[in-house]
Amino acid sequence: MPLTNEQKKQYKSIGHHLKPVLIVSENGLTEGVQAELERALSDHELIKVQLRITERDDRRALMEELCKIGSCELVQSIGKMALIYRKNPKVNKQLSNVHRFQA
Repeated sequence: MPLTNEQKKQYKSIGHHLKPVLIVSENGLTEGVQAELERALSDHELIKVQLRITERDDRRALMEELCKIGSCELVQSIGKMALIYRKNPKVNKQLSNVHRFQA
């Protein structure tokens, strides 16, 4: 389900204070990166990803593939940073960035 503009606005304000949890290099989406993506999205729901790739088109393609693999939504992408979100039905309110910052 796509995010509404209001949700995106809220998640952007939360994501502004986050540090990158996942760093993707020129090696692309290795098994380790995919496993860490799954773990981070399950724990935190909203994460910041840093893409260490110089070409803009390559970054965009990798971000689309990352969202497809992780079944998540792209909230915002600025330069080499991207903010992604995936709702967790069994959320841990202590770990979830969304729940921690809403309180």
